[in-house]
Amino acid sequence: MELGLYALIFLPAGLGLLGFVEPCTIGAHLLFLDTQKGRSRSQKIEAVLVFILVRSLVAGLFGAGMAFLGQSLIGVQSGAWLVFGVIYLFVGVLFLTGYAAMVKRQLDFAPQTWKRARNPFVLGLAFGLNIPACAAPILFGLLGLATTTGTLVAGFWMMFVFGLFLSAPLMVFAIVPKFSAGLERVAFKFAHGGRLVGFVFVLLGLWSIWFGLFVDAANWVG
Repeated sequence: MELGLYALIFLPAGLGLLGFVEPCTIGAHLLFLDTQKGRSRSQKIEAVLVFILVRSLVAGLFGAGMAFLGQSLIGVQSGAWLVFGVIYLFVGVLFLTGYAAMVKRQLDFAPQTWKRARNPFVLGLAFGLNIPACAAPILFGLLGLATTTGTLVAGFWMMFVFGLFLSAPLMVFAIVPKFSAGLERVAFKFAHGGRLVGFVFVLLGLWSIWFGLFVDAANWVG
């Protein structure tokens, strides 16, 4: 069975957009936009394009690496889907019951000096190697799926699409800078949006468990 649009496009795109509206992610994006002040509109658009591409490529490489690790587990991937499904359900319940702090951990592999740079390429690397606490469960959830794809291309593509939709909305604020003020209002609105994340993870967990029980992983990845 070939990978469907759901796994390759809709799921990573939806999780990317969900990650974009997470409060701490919006705060990081505001910092990025602040580094681009003083540039002309065309320069700012070019900088954001470079940032989006580099960040998406870094995410894609993470996905390819996880898929590579998963290739050696092709014989037990059905079990892996079940395990990840249970983990997603657990994370979803934590968000729905107000205990999301237990799974929110920031990981940062980028040097601090990179985050103070104005070069969009360096900033793309820095943001790609930084996992904000509020977005970490979403990212690790998708990385888990990338691990079970069994193909490097699929793993890369899933995470590339995630990174693309996590960053692409910034283009709107590069084209119309006055909209940037609205980002803070969005962050405030979603500050208590844990239930939405929890609901998404519960659905993802149920789907993953169904997949592990009823789909032959070896046939699915060809």
